[in-house]
Amino acid sequence: MNLTAFNELPEDTARRELFACCGSEKWASAIMRHFPFSSEKQLVELSSKIWYDQCSESDWRESFTHHPKIGDVKSLTEKFAGKEQAGVAAASTETIEALAKANADYETKNGFIFIVCATGKSADGMLALLKDRLQNTTEEELHIAMGEQQKISIIRFKKMLPDSDFSFLKVSQITTHVLDTSTGIPGKDISIRLKASKDNEWKTIAQGITNFDGRIPDLLPQERNLKPGTYKMVFDTGSYYGKSNTQTFYPKAEIIFNTFDETHYHVPLLVNPFGYSTYRGS
Repeated sequence: MNLTAFNELPEDTARRELFACCGSEKWASAIMRHFPFSSEKQLVELSSKIWYDQCSESDWRESFTHHPKIGDVKSLTEKFAGKEQAGVAAASTETIEALAKANADYETKNGFIFIVCATGKSADGMLALLKDRLQNTTEEELHIAMGEQQKISIIRFKKMLPDSDFSFLKVSQITTHVLDTSTGIPGKDISIRLKASKDNEWKTIAQGITNFDGRIPDLLPQERNLKPGTYKMVFDTGSYYGKSNTQTFYPKAEIIFNTFDETHYHVPLLVNPFGYSTYRGS
């Protein structure tokens, strides 16, 4: 189905399809006020604007309730095997059980389930990310989870409209790439936090873990830009080197940088056990 065909659906059907992309009544009602949509770009832009500017904590929490729990074997098998969470579905029983326990700990702490855009992530990578996010405050997790929901909404738009044109979508405004200069290979499975200053305190607003190529291509949702200002990326280099029992002088590498506009900012890290450097990449 393409957008033209979607626009010809009865309104209640179209709303039901959109609600399946993001389970918030307020979000779905607000976006349907613009139905039919003039373009795929308008749909994505409206989704982001309504989600961030018109919805509140109660709406974000409502949407989280429409996700299966990460590591819930039955739910993953029935609803998500081979779909958005294929990495989890193919995981070992041990990993699934560890995910279930960590997710239960997360829900007990924060009052909502762990939300992550699982596409392209291995089960082991998600388990590491889940354990790391357990260290965040509930306020930080709410902000991270709403960003993950927006990423998921865009993915579901594409699945809902497989014959539509989403080529306008750009990469995340903030990207990174880690290269271990001591080995000459990418820094895989490194947890990275993106932080913003709020009330004179650094707060995590997005978090991810590097892939096999040492990259995080989707730290922020597509078409979502940060306000110009000062931000910080924190790389958990201590845990990375700890996996190989390598002693490192820097347990964390912190890079503070400025954004000036809505252009793309690539913040790479060149790291070894006793030093690191960075530059603005492309």
